[in-house]
Amino acid sequence: MFNLIRRDAIIQKRQLLLFIPFIIFFIVMNSHPALIFMVASIIIPFNAYAYDEKAETNILLNSLPYTRKEIIASRYIGAIVYMGISIGLTSLGLLVFDKPFTLTDLAIGSGLFLAFVAFTFPLFYIFRGKITTVIMISFIILAAVLPPFVSFLAKHLTIITDLIASLSTSALYTGVAVVIVLLYAVSWGVTTSIYQRKAF
Repeated sequence: MFNLIRRDAIIQKRQLLLFIPFIIFFIVMNSHPALIFMVASIIIPFNAYAYDEKAETNILLNSLPYTRKEIIASRYIGAIVYMGISIGLTSLGLLVFDKPFTLTDLAIGSGLFLAFVAFTFPLFYIFRGKITTVIMISFIILAAVLPPFVSFLAKHLTIITDLIASLSTSALYTGVAVVIVLLYAVSWGVTTSIYQRKAF
């Protein structure tokens, strides 16, 4: 399974040359650290899916001595591994450019990435074709629309705002972490089920 995870980096070695300049651009543009962590985490896993769509890699993968469960597991575990590497490189970049960030920024960026993966990974196996392009455009739109939408809800749905404010920081973070872990686990199970039924 480790070889399947490593494969994603190997097939993208040229695109990965753009990884650091891309992240530096976001840092120089003074983007929010949580957004930078999220964007950095997305690059490798979603590029791998984009490559697989073009090359019909699933036919090759299913001819290798790996079960379909292992192939999907490598996707979900690989996303976490590459998220860790991306966060490490991004943190280093922020330090080099003297841009402040907190563990909260890191936690928010990671949480948003894992939630995004949980919702989108099953779509790669439900729909075939140019789904990667659709997902990335949706991500850009979401990144632009979500902050004002959240601000609007915070102003007008005071019951929810008051409930969140009444929770302790540790209870809030723990609750969000549990929800994200459950989403990720359910997504993993759903994607595995879909992939096992696919004909290649």
